[in-house]
Amino acid sequence: MTTPTDYTPPRVWTWDQANGGQFANINRPIAGATHDKALPVGKHPLQLYSLATPNGVKVTVMLEELLALGHTGAEYDAWLIRIHQGDQFSSGFVDVNPNSKIPALMDRSGPEPVRVFESGSILLYLAEKFGALLPVGPQKVECMNWLFWQMGSAPYLGGGFGHFYAYAPTKMEYPINRFAMEVKRQLDVLNRRLADNRYLAGDDYSIADIATWPWYGATVKGLTYEAGEFLSVHEYTHVIRWADEIAKRPAVQRGRMVNRATGPLAHQLHERHDASDFDTRTQDKLQAQ
Repeated sequence: MTTPTDYTPPRVWTWDQANGGQFANINRPIAGATHDKALPVGKHPLQLYSLATPNGVKVTVMLEELLALGHTGAEYDAWLIRIHQGDQFSSGFVDVNPNSKIPALMDRSGPEPVRVFESGSILLYLAEKFGALLPVGPQKVECMNWLFWQMGSAPYLGGGFGHFYAYAPTKMEYPINRFAMEVKRQLDVLNRRLADNRYLAGDDYSIADIATWPWYGATVKGLTYEAGEFLSVHEYTHVIRWADEIAKRPAVQRGRMVNRATGPLAHQLHERHDASDFDTRTQDKLQAQ
């Protein structure tokens, strides 16, 4: 164990705006809007405001899966929210999600707009709205078990391990060890479940898989953090089998592209307003977005 620092917490914590590393310009201890700006509204009833983080990918994959199943009412406009620039603190976004986190959805298909925030809530809302990707009977309970498990576990992987391993301004042994241990325990939980089940809820692909894959599936496939060797992800053979199978789904491949603004240009579709957007992208269009 490395020598601890001489830091002693003060009697009363105060906000130092310089703290937070690369996220210092957007992290703050208060809620509410920082500036007035209305959100754009496209032609479809479903308006998504998001970014292709794991939580954002959940919803774009869900919408693409619904469209692949023939649910034309799931057509949507996806607007890019650049969280590093503080778009999530606009008055329009805060009206949709008072917690200022992506993704956020507005459903304008009824007489009154319905706002839906928190990625798990959006998945469940869409599954019930379209009667798809949500099992019935005992499998529904199992699906809900794993959906809520993922919602509770993601802070350990993203906000915990991901932050201290990949983003913190300095490497600290204690938090990296603490969160790595928990992430590996959760990968073992998944591995044991998937040893005897094709998908998390059983035989059928569901919103539990859609919620979990962008976090744990992407981690074992090396799509996030580049921490596979550190976490020995090769040990979780059943998770890898599951992750590989889901990664081959065309809707997953499309969903991962939507609202992506980093990485190779060929993998980015900053905004999505029609299915044809996937086919008509060009380098010039991408660079202009």
